[in-house]
Amino acid sequence: MKQQYFILVLAHSFHGRLRRIHIPHQLIYGVFALALLGGFSLFGFVSSYVRMAWKVSNYNSLRREADSLRSRYENLRKVVRQTNDQLATLQLFANEVSVAYGIKRKLEGAPNISLEARLVPTFTETVAEYNYLRSSSLSHLDRNFARRWHVNVQPSMWPVEGRLMSAYGQRTDPFSGEGAYHTGVDISAPTGTIARATADGVVIYADRDGGYGRLVVIDHGNNYQTWHAHLSRYDVIEGQEIRRGEAVGAVGTSGRVTAPHLHYEVRIGQAPVNPYRYLSKPPVTQAVKTDFVF
Repeated sequence: MKQQYFILVLAHSFHGRLRRIHIPHQLIYGVFALALLGGFSLFGFVSSYVRMAWKVSNYNSLRREADSLRSRYENLRKVVRQTNDQLATLQLFANEVSVAYGIKRKLEGAPNISLEARLVPTFTETVAEYNYLRSSSLSHLDRNFARRWHVNVQPSMWPVEGRLMSAYGQRTDPFSGEGAYHTGVDISAPTGTIARATADGVVIYADRDGGYGRLVVIDHGNNYQTWHAHLSRYDVIEGQEIRRGEAVGAVGTSGRVTAPHLHYEVRIGQAPVNPYRYLSKPPVTQAVKTDFVF
């Protein structure tokens, strides 16, 4: 079978000569296929470049937005830190005002006797008060009497032997990675290390409390309180009188922690203050007893 072909006629304009060139069909098809393949390749390159440019533009936009959010976050952290400091100051001021107002009312009396409660209690109230007084143990009276003779009523020692791992104030939360206000100090120590009272007082709380885990709160009078958190055990009970240097419990990992340590707080009128000023003296290794003879 004779092969089909195209004839290309070339004419010279000057000499008037004609030249015929036979072009097979396969060659035409091959050239067309190569042109089509080149067109697809060029389209692919162009589309890839467009996609890459679009992604780079989106990345730059996201980066600028992230920088803006980071700047806003830092500003918010500063505002929160200032607000926390102002709130602590206001709480201290409110406690001082309430104490001063209570003393004034005790000295001056009520402005109008008609605003006071009735002077004579009812029979039911009298019986209830009698039952309460009868159920109170003698140790409560002894404790209240003994507290008048405490000399170590202000925290003045380390509650546990260890290394200070997290300070008071603004810090990065170890769980969320966001800014948080740390209301105490964290003292690193092995599990089971004895945690001690830093001043004379009375245990007013010894139980679990959310992220604090096993918590012991000691009231030292004069609006002073100390908090010992993340304990592995209790060595005291609520209502127990305790002296400076006596054990309140053992270091542990209860509550919201990442490693064994003691979270220690000093509060004045329920408002947390920087405990570092009360860690001037090194921790003791045994309880300090004070005996009184009457």
